[in-house]
Amino acid sequence: MRIALDASYSVGQNLTGIGVYSEKLIGGLLSAHPADRLLLCYRPKQYLRAVKRDHPHVHRRILQRPFPIGRANLFHALNQRVDWRPARKVVSTFHDLFVMTAEYSTPDFRARFTEQAKRAAANSDLIITVSAFTAEQVSSLLHVERGRIRVVPHGVEQLQDTSYQPAREEMILFVGALQARKNVIRQIEAFERVGGSWRLVLAGAADGYGGAGILSRIENSPARDRIELTGHLPHSALNQLYQRASIFAFATLDEGFGIPVLEAMAHGLPVITSNRSALPEVAGDAASLVDPFRVDEIAESMKRLIESPSLRAELAERGRARAKLYPWTRAVDETYRVYQELLG
Repeated sequence: MRIALDASYSVGQNLTGIGVYSEKLIGGLLSAHPADRLLLCYRPKQYLRAVKRDHPHVHRRILQRPFPIGRANLFHALNQRVDWRPARKVVSTFHDLFVMTAEYSTPDFRARFTEQAKRAAANSDLIITVSAFTAEQVSSLLHVERGRIRVVPHGVEQLQDTSYQPAREEMILFVGALQARKNVIRQIEAFERVGGSWRLVLAGAADGYGGAGILSRIENSPARDRIELTGHLPHSALNQLYQRASIFAFATLDEGFGIPVLEAMAHGLPVITSNRSALPEVAGDAASLVDPFRVDEIAESMKRLIESPSLRAELAERGRARAKLYPWTRAVDETYRVYQELLG
């Protein structure tokens, strides 16, 4: 099989979200199907920065309209962008549509995103969504018939050695960009109701929509001396925080999947997350689910976990088991089956 993929989002260091998905899928395909040929396509700027892969069946291409992609059997757009059909068969992955559902961005960006999503849906033979929640949004918001949608969840890196268990600190950890959609202010307000010596560590860059307001709220917080901002962190530093923290808080407003939830679970952290969007689907019964608009619910969940080491241990054990259900190999295998289905 000759598979062309939009690898633009795999370029760079310290990848997050779609970048991680792109890299794991590409690497997984190379490992599981070494006889297939991969055409890694990059938009012009990314093509110049992309590192060549030392593999006899990997080739690079510039992804530029209106040119077709060699003799590829199919083209897979890894981030819901298909401006034209570069191959006879096209698959696209939709990660989320939150930009279309609430004020999480500027009106101009929302308009561009919506038009891009509509084009991608129209130009795709089959659509992969990373959750049933996102599948429903693609169907309802973009008017895509369900028969063209396949759900293939994201994965999480499986820890190989879990024997080392460092001492946990009195730390509640949040991982993600400091932006309006992540509901950071309500989680700060909930933390302010938690007394004692516990700290809240916010691991993420404050460059998203609403970031300035979040920083201002933090500076004016009565618990400011117990709140730590790390900025964006490389994977190694982030993993250390997962190992040191005692509670993971991720009560966000809208997620197409929620990889940080599974990352925290894989590291043995009890998780607080939202009872809406794709988060209940991902977390199952292995997390404390709260209404993200209710500060009192978030605070009460924090307090319960702080006061009950046994509850923390129970959720941590459930979380480890939950994370094992989502290896990246599962995502690769199920994606490949979509390719086979499309090609008959």
